[in-house]
Amino acid sequence: MKTSTAALSLALYAQSIYAFPRAMYDSAEHFAALQKRAGPQGGAPLPLVPPPFDPALQYVSNQGQYKFVAPGPGDERGPCPGLNALANHNYLPHNGVATIQQFVDATNKGFGMSRDLSTFLAVYGAIIDGNGAGWSIRGTPHTGISGSHGNYETDSSPCRGDLNQWGSNSDLQITQFKRLYALQPNAATANYNLDVLRTFRTQRFTESIQKNPYFSYQPFTGMEVSQAAFTFIYRFMANKSAEYPEGRLDKATLKSFMSIQGPENDLKWVPGNEKFPDYFYKRHPSDEYSIPYFQTDILYFAQADPRILGVGCNQGKVNTYSTIDPAVLTNGAYTAQQAAANPVCFATAFAKAEAPLLTGLSATLLAPLYSALDSATSGLNCKAIGSVNQSAVALCPGFALYGGPNGPVAPGAIQN
Repeated sequence: MKTSTAALSLALYAQSIYAFPRAMYDSAEHFAALQKRAGPQGGAPLPLVPPPFDPALQYVSNQGQYKFVAPGPGDERGPCPGLNALANHNYLPHNGVATIQQFVDATNKGFGMSRDLSTFLAVYGAIIDGNGAGWSIRGTPHTGISGSHGNYETDSSPCRGDLNQWGSNSDLQITQFKRLYALQPNAATANYNLDVLRTFRTQRFTESIQKNPYFSYQPFTGMEVSQAAFTFIYRFMANKSAEYPEGRLDKATLKSFMSIQGPENDLKWVPGNEKFPDYFYKRHPSDEYSIPYFQTDILYFAQADPRILGVGCNQGKVNTYSTIDPAVLTNGAYTAQQAAANPVCFATAFAKAEAPLLTGLSATLLAPLYSALDSATSGLNCKAIGSVNQSAVALCPGFALYGGPNGPVAPGAIQN
């Protein structure tokens, strides 16, 4: 049953958008004080105690069979710097196309991603935007990560541009990287931890509102995938050591994983050349990054910016961001409070409800996806969404855009 226009008008309400108000967060003094108080990872609640450090278990080789080899003709590299690095070092197939199991094994071996999280992400990608058994880290329209804009890859990336702001979702925008890089000006003490990244998260969210007329922040692509792009930077790229068992992400390591070269005054992006730095140590096996860990990080980011626990969009013009009530979107299955309290459940339930529409596949063919999602979230007591209110979805022009890695620049988009 369709919801009335009046009800939708109440559910979709305009918010006044202002420039990022926390100017004090941009100061080196603020970050120095914050890190001194909160420790290497920032104030994030997990891990509760520093994990152990075992160099033999945690060392990630970039030598021998894992020596860096730049991508050649036909090798695919996309918007995820971590997956690009895994392919460049032969942890993933060098051509950038891998099976579900290869993604699970590589992300665990290279970064210490827990198999519950990696299986969930790999199965979803392979079924929604792959061939059912695997997919590409780049791809073409409606395939692979770069071709999945709107149902996997999404707006408001840390360093990649919004598709309909820049016409590409795979190109790193050096201005975005420089803003992140500048948040830690002192190379001797720099650490791009969760407090730095959640501040940058807020800046990027606001920037997408102010510059991308089709900016959309959906349950799965926004609350889950978009958030992962920020939390994964520190959680996976931070180098572990006896001194910093939770990890420290310094300038050189960040540049290496983001394929940035050159001195401080002349930083340049070299497409597809993401690298594991020398003497890199991943997460300890007892501290692998799992789905409950990820949900805790989402909630920690939301303490700084509650917008990330909502759903919304620009309505065809910049600075027109409005939110959608989850109760209207899910026909009463989730209230706004329930969605915000358990974002992984809400996002995953939404993905399951939308999967038949996105793929055109029957419930029988989607059974492996449903099984993987249920298994991954089994400890979170998730409830299902019977159906999605497509009338509510239709009010956001960005929700209907599906494609990449290239696309039309939206009328009124701002590029600077």
